[in-house]
Amino acid sequence: MIALDRLSKAFGDLVAVDNVSLSVARGEVLGFLGPNGAGKSTTMKMIAGFLEPSSGNAMVSGFDVVASPVDVKKRIGYLPEGAPTYGDMTPRRFLDFIAQVRGFDGAERSRRVDEVVEKVILGEVMSQPIETLSKGFKRRVGLAQSMLHDPEVLILDEPTDGLDPNQKHHVRGLIQDMAHDKAIIVSTHILEEVEAVCSRAVIIAHGKILADGTPDELIARARNHNAVVVGVTSSGADKAAKTAVAVDGVETVETLSSTNGIDRLRILPKAGAAIVLSVGDAMKAADVDIREIFVEKGALDDVFRDVTMGGDGGQKGGENEHA
Repeated sequence: MIALDRLSKAFGDLVAVDNVSLSVARGEVLGFLGPNGAGKSTTMKMIAGFLEPSSGNAMVSGFDVVASPVDVKKRIGYLPEGAPTYGDMTPRRFLDFIAQVRGFDGAERSRRVDEVVEKVILGEVMSQPIETLSKGFKRRVGLAQSMLHDPEVLILDEPTDGLDPNQKHHVRGLIQDMAHDKAIIVSTHILEEVEAVCSRAVIIAHGKILADGTPDELIARARNHNAVVVGVTSSGADKAAKTAVAVDGVETVETLSSTNGIDRLRILPKAGAAIVLSVGDAMKAADVDIREIFVEKGALDDVFRDVTMGGDGGQKGGENEHA
C-alpha cells in the first residue's frame, strides 16, 4: 500500500530525509519513531504529496505521488502535525466542506460526516467555532477529516497530541479497529502508544532508518531484556551474586538497591537469553534466601535512546557491579 524507494529530501545543504526505503502493507500499523528533526514529518509530507522528493520514489496504492498526485490523494487520509483547520468554521461546517472537496453530495455527504463525528466523539462541540475548542477537540476534528472518505492509507502525525488519557485510549482503539483493511503510519513520541497499537515500528534519526521490527523485536534489543531481578537478604547478597554469575548464560550481576536489609540484584543475560529457570535452580541449590524474583522485559524507550543516541540501550543499575 505504501512503498518508498531511496526517498530523499534536501533543503539546501540540509538533508532531512536520506535514502529511505520502506514498505507498509494492508493491515499494518507502522509506528514511525524518531527524535525531533529526525525526518519523520518530512517523510510523511512526501507520502501525502505536500512535499516533492529531491530524489527517489514514493508509491501509494500503486500510484506515484509525483506522477499521479490526485490518484494518491483520493486514497490517502492525512492528519498533519498541528492539524490546521479554519478556526472561524464550526466542526460541522468544516467537515461538510471537506466532504464536498472529496466529492460527496446530498445524503451521502451527511452520512459520512455523521459517521466520523460519532467515531471521534465530536457531537457536543459541532456548533462551536473551531478556534474556541480545546487542543484535544481540535485534534479530533483533524482526525475526523482524515477519515471522512474512508481512505485505504492513513498518515497520522501525533494523532493523540493534546488528548486526555480517556481520549487517547479511544483513539488508539479507533486506529486498531481501522487497521484490518488499511495501511496506517502513526508518528508519535509516546512510546507506550507504539506497543498499544502498532504491529511494527521504525526508528529514524538524521533522515536515516536505524531500526525496523515489531515492538517486541525492538524491545528484545534492550540491555535488560530477560534480566532477572532478585531480592535477597543483605547478608547473603555476595553469595547470591557469586552463584548467579556462575550460571551458564549470565553476563554480569549488578546491585540495584539495598534497603532495610534486602539487596536487589539484577542478573543480566548474554544476548537476551532466558535465564530465570537456571538462575532460580542455582539459587535454590546454593540455599540462597530469595525474597522476590521477577524477569524484566526491557523498555522501548531505552532501545530508542540507544539507537538514536548511541546510549547503553538499557536501564542502568547501581554503581556496584559483580564481575
